[in-house]
Amino acid sequence: MINIHAQHCSRLLPRLVNRTRQSRFLHLSLVRPARVYPDIGAGPPPDPPRPTDSRYQAKEARRHDAPAAKGMQNDERDSVLRKRFWKIVTVRAGKGALVVFLDDKPLKHPRSKKVIRLPLSKPLLALALAVEWDRLTSAQQATKEHLVPLTSIICRALDIEDDDQSGVGRLRSDITANLLKYLDTDSLLCWVPPAGDLDVRNEAKKSLRDVQEQAATETVTFLTTYVWPGVTIEPVLDGHSLSPRKQAPGVREIVQGWIQGLSSRELAGLERAALAGKSLLIAARLVAQCSEESAGSRVPDNLWQDFSVEDAVEAVSIEVDWQTEQWGKVEDAHDINHEDLQRQFGSVFLLVCGTRGDDVFPSG
Repeated sequence: MINIHAQHCSRLLPRLVNRTRQSRFLHLSLVRPARVYPDIGAGPPPDPPRPTDSRYQAKEARRHDAPAAKGMQNDERDSVLRKRFWKIVTVRAGKGALVVFLDDKPLKHPRSKKVIRLPLSKPLLALALAVEWDRLTSAQQATKEHLVPLTSIICRALDIEDDDQSGVGRLRSDITANLLKYLDTDSLLCWVPPAGDLDVRNEAKKSLRDVQEQAATETVTFLTTYVWPGVTIEPVLDGHSLSPRKQAPGVREIVQGWIQGLSSRELAGLERAALAGKSLLIAARLVAQCSEESAGSRVPDNLWQDFSVEDAVEAVSIEVDWQTEQWGKVEDAHDINHEDLQRQFGSVFLLVCGTRGDDVFPSG
């Protein structure tokens, strides 16, 4: 029995040794449970000392109340701008002029505060100005130029008139200098190279170059006949050069003299039309062929107002229209530009046109 027990112990001994080898400690110190003590703090720090001077307290009160007061003022101002303070828009004739009234208040220049007075021979301009203000829903919309194109161009003409009466004439000189820059880069005189056998043609078998030459010839012929007699206008880019060519000597001086002799309304209309269409020639034709003043004095009656707003828009959009017919229009791009050109040229037409002395509104 003793031998059997010894053999049994000898069998268990290797297993015990292996178990002791496998059980190893990961740390040298004994495991001790953590003791959790209650968090006893002294509370928040005391407030910093504050001076007892009443002036400091008053200053702090104003500083804290200033944003609220400013916000109230802004809210009141915004609420006033969001409202329409007029109900009825009318046109009244009196003392040799047409005046647009907002209820019982005459429409005034936003800066000079002068009453906007229009000639009796321009009833369409007065009625269109009244419709423009009648369509506004708030006073804030009157500050956006694209919503009041007639008001802005009329005020521009009044500014030119006031500058001329002051004897300075700097505004007229600046406008003339800026407009003469378009004479050497006129979009109507910039043509593509002559068409080849593979170039696209329209239904009338005409290329883009043919359409550009035809439009330029019509306008240049009118201007050199009735506006600038004896002047020769040449294309500035015809597809064979990279930089635009200048006009012949003397052309610039004749055009400059004609611009300087325009009335304030004609000059304001010429400026807007040239900036909108990037063409001084189209702007000059629109003003001369539709104006009742000096710019259209040489135009015969059968050609007076024979050049419409749509004709002007089409003349300055030849290349764009050609490309859109081939490749399509970009949504919210080409159509918006077309409408903007119509609005700009339309305001010019209404500003310069008239009844040539035939008063429609009886003066009182």
